[in-house]
Amino acid sequence: MTDRELNFAREILGERSYRDVSDEEVLRQAERLLSGWMAGETRMERPKLYDHYALLLLALTRRTRELEARLAALEARAELPPGQQP
Repeated sequence: MTDRELNFAREILGERSYRDVSDEEVLRQAERLLSGWMAGETRMERPKLYDHYALLLLALTRRTRELEARLAALEARAELPPGQQP
């Protein structure tokens, strides 16, 4: 474990804007950081950790919307009579 406290958003974003980081990368890096924090392997700036949950929540919200749209499309396709294409 390092004695340095990591800034949650800065570790994920680096010098980039949040718009330049894919949701997949945000989710992957957030999982890595939060897993390390929960296991006591990583120290996080706690006030910053709570402030920057927005980054993770935004990625999860967008991913949820994407999955809901894909599910709706699959359900609509399943409801078509046999032989009809969407």
